[in-house]
Amino acid sequence: MADAFKEAGTPFLVGHPGGESVELMEAARQRDMRFILMKQETAGAMLAATWGEITGAPGVCLSTRGPGAANMVNGAAHAFLDRAPLIMLTDRYSHPEHEVGLRQRIDQLAVYAPLVKWGTTIDARTVRQQLRRAMRTAVAPAPGPVQFDIPQSETTKEATELRAEPTLMPNVLYPQADSAALRPVLDRLKAARRPILLAGLGVLWDRASEGLVNLAERLGAPVLVTSKCKGAIPEDHPLRAGCIIGGLIERKLVMESDLIITVGLDAVELQPKAWPYAIPVIALSSTPSLDALVPSQFEIIGNLNVLLAQVAALCGQGGNWGEKAAAAFRTDVTNALNTPSTGLSPQRAMEVARSILPRETIATCDAGASRLLVVQKWQSYGPREFLTSNGLGSMGYAVPGALGARLAHPDRPVVAFTGDGGFLMAVAEIQTSVRENLPIIIVVLDDQQIGLIRVKQEIKGIPRHGIGIGGCDWEKLAQGFGADGVTVDTENGLQDALNAALRSGKTTVIGVRIDGSGYVEQFNALREL
Repeated sequence: MADAFKEAGTPFLVGHPGGESVELMEAARQRDMRFILMKQETAGAMLAATWGEITGAPGVCLSTRGPGAANMVNGAAHAFLDRAPLIMLTDRYSHPEHEVGLRQRIDQLAVYAPLVKWGTTIDARTVRQQLRRAMRTAVAPAPGPVQFDIPQSETTKEATELRAEPTLMPNVLYPQADSAALRPVLDRLKAARRPILLAGLGVLWDRASEGLVNLAERLGAPVLVTSKCKGAIPEDHPLRAGCIIGGLIERKLVMESDLIITVGLDAVELQPKAWPYAIPVIALSSTPSLDALVPSQFEIIGNLNVLLAQVAALCGQGGNWGEKAAAAFRTDVTNALNTPSTGLSPQRAMEVARSILPRETIATCDAGASRLLVVQKWQSYGPREFLTSNGLGSMGYAVPGALGARLAHPDRPVVAFTGDGGFLMAVAEIQTSVRENLPIIIVVLDDQQIGLIRVKQEIKGIPRHGIGIGGCDWEKLAQGFGADGVTVDTENGLQDALNAALRSGKTTVIGVRIDGSGYVEQFNALREL
């Protein structure tokens, strides 16, 4: 198992082990593979899933049986709904004990079944084939998690050799589509005067960001991307409009188009609402759409790298409506977010952070009220440089996600943007960051409440109740884990704190006291609730 994980491109294990894990941990140690001890199993799964998203090699996380496996469920849900390749290992009693024992025994395969692409119980006689199936299943579009139950009785047995051993990962070839078969699509593109591109996760699965940009430039089309796809078109590109958030503000732009071209769009990235447009749709995707959400006239299936290059080469040169339309949309979003504030607003905090942190910074973002501001205000310039939990929308993602990004990008700055509520769900992983020498900058947008719920209470006319958190002493909290910490409430203070964190190269917690009074107005302007 350790050989397979290392060969696939993942040189570490992560999680909180149990007694049945120690043989695998020892095998990893003998192969110079790192073991990263997390304080919480869900955080371990999120870290490993983020590694999988960035690198394409499945992250590997593990837990003990019973309580550990149960506690890792939210990590499985994140990998499943955010389409991240992940292999999850759960300890299990040997077969006789499993059949008659009750203590710490739950049906782990059944618990995970709705949340994984495949689950199995490891057997030394079949483990070589199980590993190959797991690797291929985890990375095949749409990527996702696989679960192994590992009985104690199997951990010291020799793996049975296969007579003819398949390669760990298949060598897949992607031939071009028949040009004649593309003719109806090319004719539709030629007839369009105002096409628009809506891009999603499939662009990243096929490493097709360059092809997306080339097609946009060829068509002169504005580009909207999902939040997971930020950076697939550099966010200082003139055709970059912004992010799809399922709100009314983007409909103004889309309704001006006469053809929608979806590229790798996955329905899990969209709000659970009926498709709001009667405009013709062409869908380019690596997998067939089975959800029937997007009413595409044509659905072209293939590797997006190959498909985008071929369509761009064969389609005619488009018009020039895209740059003007994209610029107008960006202005509309900026104006909607510029609500008045009596203190440091979250939108201004994001502008300050983007002006200070280097262009190559990798950013993670937590769920919550501040996420809307981060998604719109933070700019990313390359694929997988902005990482968030969108399909699941889980709080507690930003810190473990940032640790996964640090492992994948050891020489680039990594910043985690989180609300105070989400941060406190993963606060123990500050110690992981310090102990494992994985320095990150954590920007805690502190409004002393669960802001998104406060927004919903206010919109529904319900008095505030049960949402207060109370400001923490971020400096002392960070120092207790061996990290640097500071609390700021002004633009200059935030600038100084970010510069100091960059200079120190240490894990730093920056508590930013913000005025969230503009949230309701911002949500009303940008998004249907």
